[in-house]
Amino acid sequence: MNTEQNKNAMKKFETMINTADLNLANELISANAQFITPVSPTPLIGGEGYLSVVHFLRSGFSNVQWKAEEMVAEKNIVAVSWMCTGTHDGEFLGIKPTHKTFSARFMNFYYFNEDGKIINDVAAEGMIAIMKAIGAF
Repeated sequence: MNTEQNKNAMKKFETMINTADLNLANELISANAQFITPVSPTPLIGGEGYLSVVHFLRSGFSNVQWKAEEMVAEKNIVAVSWMCTGTHDGEFLGIKPTHKTFSARFMNFYYFNEDGKIINDVAAEGMIAIMKAIGAF
């Protein structure tokens, strides 16, 4: 797969996370891909595992949406700058709904295998990593 094909796959990926489409997740994500996330003590596997994070977020933010604002691709990696928005309308991490809206930027690096499927997603945590490290959360 080339960089343009990988970037096109990320456009489909945006649709997949905004619709939680399992068929699309299975098309785009390798069945044996393992994703490390703070919401699970063990790696999440494949498209269904990836979507479990989406469902987790939707439990607290039912209208959560991601928009890929910028993409850069090189070899088998695509970096995406996401704008994520939503409304806190469900309990999330023990916090009752506040009905406040949010808009946050995320940066992720997606790794593709030779079949053009996502095999890894590495999120850049930025300031949140520092806040976690000092016990602010």
